[in-house]
Amino acid sequence: MATKPSIPKGTRDFGPSEMARRNYIFDTIRKAFKLFGYTPIETPAMENLSTLMGKYGEEGDKLLFRILNSGDYLKDSPQTLIAERDSLALTTHISEKGLRYDLTVPFARFVVQNRNDIQLPFKRCQIQPVWRADRPQKGRYREFYQCDADIVGSESLWNEVELLEMIDEVFRNLKVRVAIKLNNRKILTGIAELIGESDRIVDITVAIDKIEKIGLEKVQEELLSKGIKETAVEKLAPILELKGDNAEKIASLKEVLKNSEAGLKGVEELEWVVAQFDDLGHDCALDVDVSLARGLNYYTGTIIEVKALDVEIGSITGGGRYDNLTGVFGMPGLSGVGISFGADRIYDVLNQLNLYPEAIGESVKVLFLNFGEKEAAESMKLVKELREKGISAELYPDAVKLKKQMAYADSLKVPFVAMIGETELADKTVNLKEMASGTQVKFPITELASKIR
Repeated sequence: MATKPSIPKGTRDFGPSEMARRNYIFDTIRKAFKLFGYTPIETPAMENLSTLMGKYGEEGDKLLFRILNSGDYLKDSPQTLIAERDSLALTTHISEKGLRYDLTVPFARFVVQNRNDIQLPFKRCQIQPVWRADRPQKGRYREFYQCDADIVGSESLWNEVELLEMIDEVFRNLKVRVAIKLNNRKILTGIAELIGESDRIVDITVAIDKIEKIGLEKVQEELLSKGIKETAVEKLAPILELKGDNAEKIASLKEVLKNSEAGLKGVEELEWVVAQFDDLGHDCALDVDVSLARGLNYYTGTIIEVKALDVEIGSITGGGRYDNLTGVFGMPGLSGVGISFGADRIYDVLNQLNLYPEAIGESVKVLFLNFGEKEAAESMKLVKELREKGISAELYPDAVKLKKQMAYADSLKVPFVAMIGETELADKTVNLKEMASGTQVKFPITELASKIR
């Protein structure tokens, strides 16, 4: 007996109805990208590992999917590593490429590689899948789509405000209630200085980035295990638990970080962005969150994360400011800021809340039933005519029992069924049935398009 086929853990198939829902999300995001003036690009699914490694921190590097070199990949590998079964060291010899982990690093590589062909500031959008060798769980997949919008070549904080506006636009159109969490990496740098651990900023941010998932106590345990002094960990706790509204939190941060130049700069940027966004008005909630770190090493300023308010799930959008990501590719000093919509998590949110439009699963507007060869030929002429007028239509291909053809129409959620039988063929009419109400009307075929509209 043949083994039943399966797909890798952390990946999913999507059928026609599911794709209709996903395309609704993609189309909504694409509409916002276009509205805000972002230009689409695409990059390859795989990148050289030299492009990817070292950009996401030690934990991120572990989640990269590596691709084996073609041919005899062990041929030129050190035999000692093979004998010692040192898989980590051996990987560098047998794998030169990997699947992209996100869209930001490939974008930075794209900017440097095409620096002579793009006009700065450069606003780009990109919707493509990414891969991470993570442990699959609810809301976390190994293959998932990101929908990115970035602008490079400008240090203006208006770019941050615009991206917050875009987030508000997308989730308003999707009818999802969200809270945008906001922080600044310079504030985290200032906090690290304050507690006397400025050289351990990466360890600190990686740990506190997990605070929502594992809680403050576990974060403190992780910091201690990494060698952060107990006195420093004790000083950190009250800062991460600042209370009050955004204005009160910002005032507290000004006082706490009054002796840190970097920290105060971060508070100043955060306060300005919050003020401008509030002044424009927005539907989403905005929450200053000092514990927000987003463990990616390349963030240098504003940090953004979006949470759904009505569904228990991880971040559904995130991003931030990176001042020198292109520097590692030989183009230093180019500042950028961007966000990434997590389409797969947004899909899960909309599924749980059932927020799709009623006609989302509709694939065809009108289906012509097949009564025989002559009737089908006349029906096909009308199918062609409707398609030319932008109305989706199709002819059932076989002259089988009407019960089977109607069941097909029901399965596709077709709004209208058109019937041209022997009588209609003779008097050049068509019977049109509205499936929702069951109403059936007969009229000249010349009126079909207007009746459907």
